[in-house]
Amino acid sequence: MPLVTEARNWVEGVYMAATMGSETTAAAAGQQGVVRRDPFAMLPFMGYNMSDYFQHWLNLGKKLEASGAKLPKIYTTNWFRKGADGKFVWPGYGENMRVLKWMIDRVEGKKTEGIEHITGVSPHYEDLNWTGLEFSAEQFATVTSIDKAAWQAELKLHTELFQQLAHHLPMELPATKAAMEQRLAA
Repeated sequence: MPLVTEARNWVEGVYMAATMGSETTAAAAGQQGVVRRDPFAMLPFMGYNMSDYFQHWLNLGKKLEASGAKLPKIYTTNWFRKGADGKFVWPGYGENMRVLKWMIDRVEGKKTEGIEHITGVSPHYEDLNWTGLEFSAEQFATVTSIDKAAWQAELKLHTELFQQLAHHLPMELPATKAAMEQRLAA
């Protein structure tokens, strides 16, 4: 995932949460450094079918929309992308506020266009305030770029996840995946 991505809509946001992956660490059981799927970061806490949980969130979005409420924007971040040297590219910590500011500006409707890609909308380099940080446009491209081959592999993992969660899997999720595959192929 890019450094930060805004879902285009509620369903895409639920999809992002449903397909979350994180690299295992010493704190997790099993092999370290392996990406494991943890929908909504809730797997260890789920007391019922995960696909029903996805449907709950999709239903909530529909209910809010039907009531006339403005649906909140949904974001995902990836602070941990590594460069060719194996080190984290994004400096993290207090620098995360630069990204959070972009998100807040988008939520408040301020002019921060962003760039659309297969998974949603991410900022342009110029959309962030770089005062006091030497972080080049090339470094930024490293943390926001979309590697088509990596995303083709990622989408295969989403297919595997959906096969595991096939019982009651909401059709909106495979449909969202199909739309992502189309954008990736374009």
